Amino acid sequence: MPRYVDPEARRRHVVDALFRVAARDGLQRASLRNVADEAQLNIGSVRHYFAGQQELMNFAMRSMLDRLAGRLTARVEEAGDLSRHPHAEQRRIAAGLLGELLPLDDRRRAEVTVFIDFVTAARTNPALAGLSREAAHGERDLLRRVLIRLAANGALRPGLDHDLEAERLAALLDGLSLSAVLHPDLVTPDTCARAVTAHLEALAPD
Repeated sequence: MPRYVDPEARRRHVVDALFRVAARDGLQRASLRNVADEAQLNIGSVRHYFAGQQELMNFAMRSMLDRLAGRLTARVEEAGDLSRHPHAEQRRIAAGLLGELLPLDDRRRAEVTVFIDFVTAARTNPALAGLSREAAHGERDLLRRVLIRLAANGALRPGLDHDLEAERLAALLDGLSLSAVLHPDLVTPDTCARAVTAHLEALAPD
């Protein structure tokens, strides 16, 4: 009797293999054959779940964004009602939340590395562009909500343009991520974390 294979578990297994290949060798090397080899499957098994590399890449990016959203939601639930904390503590909690978007450990470094490759590929590949734009909009929406929540509790100085501040914060996070991936000896996880904390502190009430 054939052994039952859970399709979702198999897809996750293949996606995990793609991330390992992409983080180690670059997304351009994450062909179906290389991913199948990494997953210790034959290529026919991979093709059973993914029609081609592009479908696999989109599924992998969607999976990564879903995982990130889950971690962010957990951090928000863990923080609870921010208003019960002093203003400085609220900003510290927010900086910790935003750290989920930065390469602060091996897992997040692998995610950021692969994501940078993905958005670079999306620049010239219309089939990937939609998900890339969705991720960019999602990042800015998250940052706006964080800033608005801090401002509503008095942890930021009044009168800030939240849309503009979200864009500035996105530029900081994206720049730190890229620099930390390209030059980890210069931009360390500690540097990234301190830069985000310093940015939020600069927005504190006088």
